[in-house]
Amino acid sequence: MPILKREPDAFPESIFEMSTPWWVAHLRSRQEKVLARYLRDRQIPFYLPQMEKKIRRSGRTFISYLPLFAGYVFFRGGREEKLRALKSNVIVNVLEPADQSEISRELEQLRDLQLTDARLVPHPYVAAGDAVLITEGAFQGYRGVVLKEKGVTRLIVSVSFIRQSVALEIDREFIRPQRDLTGQRSRIR
Repeated sequence: MPILKREPDAFPESIFEMSTPWWVAHLRSRQEKVLARYLRDRQIPFYLPQMEKKIRRSGRTFISYLPLFAGYVFFRGGREEKLRALKSNVIVNVLEPADQSEISRELEQLRDLQLTDARLVPHPYVAAGDAVLITEGAFQGYRGVVLKEKGVTRLIVSVSFIRQSVALEIDREFIRPQRDLTGQRSRIR
């Protein structure tokens, strides 16, 4: 039984096809959905990736939807949209990614992973150097970082601008090490 019905992760659905700049809202604690509702009411495009969390209490299962990146909401628009977003009174700071193409690529890859119904879980940010490319399977072509944890191989996909990551299970035989700019093999843990 859901505690609250699931709210949209992205508004509008075409947010990844837009050409306006991305902004990253750093928020007060537990205000992500408040800002998402505020932005939707004002027709400001946003992306708030969420994960399903099941909790058992008193023999009943409750389902809630939590932000993948606590304290952050991504939104698009010009300076006017940024100023309107700031009027929400839940934003601590609005960050402007210097590399718009990188954040667009990373957020679109994250959205694509969400749409596969892969079980994504928050994961501490992993520094550059352990990059891989998935060569086979449903996630072929995706790039990320590999981590072995409790006998399970996981692909870590990062949004480097906010130093946050998510993880999904992956078969190790489907990954190939990436080469860095010098042609050297990147580390794999």
